[in-house]
Amino acid sequence: MKKIFISILIILLLGVAVIWQGIYLPKSLLGGKTINFTVEKGDGAKKIAHTLQKEGIIKQASLLRAYVYIKKTAGNLRAGEYELSSTMNIPQIVEKFISGDVIKEQITIIEGWNLKDISSYLEEKGIYQKEEFSKAVNKDFSQEFDFLKDKPKSSGLEGYLFPDTYQVVKGENAEEFVGRTLQNFGKKLTDDLRQEIKRQNKTIFEIITMASVLEKEVKTKEDKEIVSGIFWKRIKEKMPLQSCATIAYIKGENQWQYSYANTRIESPYNTYLNLGLPFGPISNPGIDSIKAAIYPKETEYNFFLTDPETGKTIFSKTYEEHNANKSKYLK
Repeated sequence: MKKIFISILIILLLGVAVIWQGIYLPKSLLGGKTINFTVEKGDGAKKIAHTLQKEGIIKQASLLRAYVYIKKTAGNLRAGEYELSSTMNIPQIVEKFISGDVIKEQITIIEGWNLKDISSYLEEKGIYQKEEFSKAVNKDFSQEFDFLKDKPKSSGLEGYLFPDTYQVVKGENAEEFVGRTLQNFGKKLTDDLRQEIKRQNKTIFEIITMASVLEKEVKTKEDKEIVSGIFWKRIKEKMPLQSCATIAYIKGENQWQYSYANTRIESPYNTYLNLGLPFGPISNPGIDSIKAAIYPKETEYNFFLTDPETGKTIFSKTYEEHNANKSKYLK
């Protein structure tokens, strides 16, 4: 009996050792195989385990199933796309599923891009189709974000998708992504900035619209503040802004100069034909442009242009001086 007991004990110990090795030692100690593995919503531990064994990532499906059963984590395996390797052991693989450590792609929305630019970029990156993105930016988010409440219902989210670098999770829908850009906007537009906008009897929508024009007109923080002063002065004096950036938005193309016929295009965004701000934002501005719209710099300048060779902003006080600069720089 003693010999039988010892034999059984040895077999059990060997079994435990085999199971322990199967769970805690990876299939491959060196090199190994790496795959992108997708867990669909509703996939259970059984299906996941068998697929991983078939893909050559784990030794035995039963070992992964046993592990999640013992740890009571079978119901915590999250859907998503994961990068897995046969050099990972079962606890490491399961931990990825539990924590939702999915594959992410880094994208950057550039200051001054409009919704059309962002849509094309995301489609080129293979993240969202234009139709899906368009549907997301046309959703009414005003109940979720208070800074959208003074935005006209007829105006979309142009101007509010804050330019920044984002980590996009594969499988995240466009609406969720747009929501995160709006969340970022809300953080950047601090309480102090909102209070100053209110003190000036302006709306957030007006500020973002002005900022979107400044973003496209000039590059440096200092120039934006000066041009902001010029534009707000023109609005106060009931003069048209005459912003070429609004013509570019209408035409969908950037030029150094626009013809007289271009400035006569009928559009609520045409600041040559219409007084005041354009119908809405023409780009998604960065924080410097937003602050410049809120804190304009008062100067004696009334006109400006950009030197196409150097990109430098040339300011002038009188219309005659401005015409002379146009002849000099815009040949």
